[in-house]
Amino acid sequence: MTGPNTPSATDHTVFGGVDSHADTIHVAVVTDCGGHVADAEFPTTAPGYTAAIAFLTAHGTVTAVGVEGTSSYGSGFARAARQMGLTVVEVNRPDKAERRRIGKSDPIDAYAAARAVLSGRASSTPKDDSVAGILALHNAARSAVKARTATLNQIGHTLIGAPDDIRAKYGALQGEKRTEALARLRPTGDGVHTAILTALRTLAKRVQALTEDTTPSPQHSTPWSRTSTPACAPPTASARTPPPSC
Repeated sequence: MTGPNTPSATDHTVFGGVDSHADTIHVAVVTDCGGHVADAEFPTTAPGYTAAIAFLTAHGTVTAVGVEGTSSYGSGFARAARQMGLTVVEVNRPDKAERRRIGKSDPIDAYAAARAVLSGRASSTPKDDSVAGILALHNAARSAVKARTATLNQIGHTLIGAPDDIRAKYGALQGEKRTEALARLRPTGDGVHTAILTALRTLAKRVQALTEDTTPSPQHSTPWSRTSTPACAPPTASARTPPPSC
């Protein structure tokens, strides 16, 4: 912990900055003129967040806290800070030019986050927990759509090189009819036929499982999911390409 310009009074206005990592966060405090007050490192645990917030408030009235990685490593601190009534601002990591100019370290990045809020360069409000939940569901469904599309393509490629009788019988089928027919297969015949049919059945069952993963279930239709970011609804099972990012 450092405090080169730590004042004796705690009734003035300060700004906080947080450099977040997987196991630790580094917290810095600056005055409303940008002067360094103090910085310290805390673990990414509930007691660590409590101690970090106490450290911030001990140096004055906190106007706002700039946090790097509010959707990843900094999400836990951001959530705890909001619950304590602090204003949290999302801060992008310093660009390469700035890092070359001022260097790279946890204290430097934490002070840079605090100054970004003070200067107004950072002003975005982090996503709240309801949006984070919707995005988690959306990303899970989107990855299932990608995997399902890849599996369907693999079935098509397998049929192209399959023996004539297999290609003629199943190549003429399309969509769900082909998937259902392949999933019901009972592989028979010589080694090549058995191997191809087994592979096709395995792929078809995978498509069916992934189709279930891309279909929103009733328990996912919660009040907050119906009222937040409607444009980010999970993709449907019939989607052939991934939906646009939210």
